Amino acid sequence: MLEPVHRPLAGIRVVDFSTLIPGPIATLLLAEAGATVIKIERKGDGDDLRGFAPRLGGDSWQFAMLNRGKQSLFLDLKAPADRDTALALIDGADIVVEQFRPGVMARLGLGYEAVAERNPRIIYCSITGYGQSGVRAQKAGHDINYLAEAGVLSLVADAAGRPMLPPVAMADLGGGTYPALLNILLALIERGASGRGRHLDIAMADNVFPLLSWALAATAAGAPPQPSQSLITGASPRYAIYPTRDGRHIAAAPLEDKFWRTFCALVGIAEDADTEAVGAAMRARDAAEWLAVFARHDVCCSLVRSVEEAMVDPDFAARGVFDHIVESPAGEVPALPTPLVAAFRDPEASRPMPVRTSTP
Repeated sequence: MLEPVHRPLAGIRVVDFSTLIPGPIATLLLAEAGATVIKIERKGDGDDLRGFAPRLGGDSWQFAMLNRGKQSLFLDLKAPADRDTALALIDGADIVVEQFRPGVMARLGLGYEAVAERNPRIIYCSITGYGQSGVRAQKAGHDINYLAEAGVLSLVADAAGRPMLPPVAMADLGGGTYPALLNILLALIERGASGRGRHLDIAMADNVFPLLSWALAATAAGAPPQPSQSLITGASPRYAIYPTRDGRHIAAAPLEDKFWRTFCALVGIAEDADTEAVGAAMRARDAAEWLAVFARHDVCCSLVRSVEEAMVDPDFAARGVFDHIVESPAGEVPALPTPLVAAFRDPEASRPMPVRTSTP
């Protein structure tokens, strides 16, 4: 039996001045949980993400995915009439999300102090690279800059010792989106008791550090981790990626002794085998053969799939991961999967993206 859906943020109004990834995914999650989100875009081209490839008609696929179910309003925030329109929206809102450098919104007359005088209940979330204060507050940056300065990029290197380029927006999401969402929800709870909102200072570089708990612990203990010299950076045969005979790869993580013993017996290696020995054994069979060998055993081994393969995986399909879609003027797009449990997520399988002519 399907459990009933309760959209816990129904009735909450959000005015979203953010662009690209961190803020838009945070407000996407708010929208999926029932909030009404008015996305303020720059007059003319709108959110820069609209121009990213691949394109879906006049806009990008990624923009459609990240802005499902929102409404857009195109404003020139330097024009007094448009600024007044933005202020009127904020007067009736519960949450503001913005992603400008510190001081920009204040110079536009839309900073926290100005809007809180008009709407003391406003929860005002500012997402920046380095926070509202500090020597780097005005410094420009993107995901890999925050990962570099927090130490993440030092931990995995290629054969030449060069740090590897992450293929995911780790700091944008782990340091921006999710901390913003967490603190917005906490502020809503606080406001229920106090009747007042607050300004939330979300610094992506700061918020990368919780992702490094193991590395911080090792460093504090006097053994700072190095590439290829720690458990999860390549030093252990129990946590590695092994090529197979057909050129595919198996991600093997039989860390605990019970998993490692089973893995060694199935692969035909000694329990004291090193990474080179495991690699030689894994290259003796195709990936499909290894998956068949491992299928009935707990060994924590997985095929390294392409994104295309993952999107059509029957197990993900059975979980409904890609059941939702986005409507666009040029066709339908898969909706971005979200971490909301089914009971809290928008029950409508299809929602539109914000088009250039939409109004609040």
